[in-house]
Amino acid sequence: MTVASQMLDDDHVDDGVDDVIAECLNPAAPKSFFLYAGAGSGKTGSLVKALERFRDRSGNAFRKEGRRIGVVTYTNAACDEITRRIGFDPLFAVSTIHSFCWSMIAGFHDDIRAWLKVKIPVDITDLEDKQSRGRANSKAYLDRERSIVAKTARLVSLDQIKVFTYDPNGDNFGRDSLSHTEVIQIASSFLSNKPLMQSILINRFPFLLIDESQDTNRYVIDAVLAVQRTCGDRFALGLFGDTMQRIYTDGKADLGQDLPGTWKKPVKKMNHRSAHRIIGLGNSIRRPVDQQTQQGRKDRPEGHVRLFVAPAGTTDKPAIEGKIRDQMAEITGDPGWGGKDPVVKALTLEHHMAVSRMGFADMFEPLYAESRLSTGLLNDDLDGIRLFSKQVLPVLTAQEQKEQFTIAALLKKYSPLLKKEAFINAKERQLKQLGKVRAGVKALTDLVAGTPVVRFIDVLRCVAQHDLFEVPVSLHPYLEDDAGAEDDDDDDKTGVTAAWRNFLEAPFSQIVPYVEYIADRAPYGTHHGVKGLEFPRVMVLMDDSARRGFSFPYEKLFGVKAKSSDDLKKEQEGQETGRDRTRRLLYVTCTRARDSLALVAYTDSPDALVSHAVSESWVALDEVVRV
Repeated sequence: MTVASQMLDDDHVDDGVDDVIAECLNPAAPKSFFLYAGAGSGKTGSLVKALERFRDRSGNAFRKEGRRIGVVTYTNAACDEITRRIGFDPLFAVSTIHSFCWSMIAGFHDDIRAWLKVKIPVDITDLEDKQSRGRANSKAYLDRERSIVAKTARLVSLDQIKVFTYDPNGDNFGRDSLSHTEVIQIASSFLSNKPLMQSILINRFPFLLIDESQDTNRYVIDAVLAVQRTCGDRFALGLFGDTMQRIYTDGKADLGQDLPGTWKKPVKKMNHRSAHRIIGLGNSIRRPVDQQTQQGRKDRPEGHVRLFVAPAGTTDKPAIEGKIRDQMAEITGDPGWGGKDPVVKALTLEHHMAVSRMGFADMFEPLYAESRLSTGLLNDDLDGIRLFSKQVLPVLTAQEQKEQFTIAALLKKYSPLLKKEAFINAKERQLKQLGKVRAGVKALTDLVAGTPVVRFIDVLRCVAQHDLFEVPVSLHPYLEDDAGAEDDDDDDKTGVTAAWRNFLEAPFSQIVPYVEYIADRAPYGTHHGVKGLEFPRVMVLMDDSARRGFSFPYEKLFGVKAKSSDDLKKEQEGQETGRDRTRRLLYVTCTRARDSLALVAYTDSPDALVSHAVSESWVALDEVVRV
């Protein structure tokens, strides 16, 4: 007998939520609110309706006063979608978090310079402390030494920079450029500590709505919350989100807790996406966390959920998963599951399982393990990665396909040799300048084609030697040849410097599957890549033997492995554990499914796993298939 799913005979239970939000967006009496909007609840629809109703009621007055409503979304795609649905109305400033932060601090160059004069010495001191404990002539020691030199040079040059630059959607390599991380940190600091910046925010955006607020950088959230506490009569925040769907480590873990009593807290109960059985599973997974439950639409089918349990030591897992897809086709009567070309989205609970299957773990793991780099790695906005993914790889691909116009366009856009200033300064030597470009492309092509295992660091040094592309500041410490340097197991193996070093030692060929993965064109996806998306058929792969580290231990969540002493300590202290993170990711991946869902668990303890899943009401015994 299957686990019962919840269906209430009311598809309009959420209609009043939009009225609550409209009431909050009243210029005469602004109110802040936190909208709980779970999976498939129509969150974006409520956001758009709120903007449309505000435009009808108060739009003309706001236009005359030169004020707007600010809307912060997580991705450019979401930004474009909302902008399109509100008719590209300039009354609403829709932007990503990076664009929003830059819009607040752009022009405050003296303040930015002053902030950097405080921050850079702190970074240098941290490196010097590690140097004092490191072994001289090790690669880590030399990398830190070069980083200290580079940061010191940047500190000295600050007074010569009159205007700082930043591109929220591009690469920021120049001496006057700010990194994505710096822009977030500076904006958060200014909003928290500078009354002038707070006044600018309030006058510009009396209402600020933040979509996917659970994943918005916690420092930004804390900063705007501080402004709201101080100026709540003139500034209102609208937070849209679901803390159960927080997937980034730099999001605010306790968002929505301890909000003032004056805040409105509307809740959307409907899930318009999924079949009822899938909604029931999602409710069971999150029940120990916050008691939030969803209900399905009357016109949605019951749907299918199955838990397939296979031995952890299975050697040919893709073959097993192919058979599971065929079984799902029989169970559901849906041919889209089986055949030669199944239309199924395969998701993993965490990135390590996907990257190990796709073969780019060597380049991915070092950067993902460093918390200050992991979010940028997943969003492909680390300048040190984009040099390879957006510049080097496209040129090599175009060269292989003999697309000379594409190569010319890429080099014109990115190469310092073809910058307008460089070309003008070359004067009669312009043909020689073009010769340098051709020589650089040839050297790069020959390196990649003629070296058995070319590393990222080899490509980097070739690019720098021929001045083919600008090298981002983060990679400057690794340009010099370190032949003769020693690897020391006792030296520092953590931190940003070590992460970049280990990444650069990886094979350059791994950039290809990385690009496919980040663009969601790969055969496997994760909670990150499918954020906000839905699929008719979903297969969730759970395999502790394929992951690195212990961040997302699914067997602990499924009761197969006991809680560690560290888990117990964190629970007692109210801190997040690996089980907590895994529960969230399981919820996110399962709720991407619209019609049917297959959970595939690899384990050496099938009886314990099945017993726990049944006791938690995740599945019934007749929904379990032993492989």
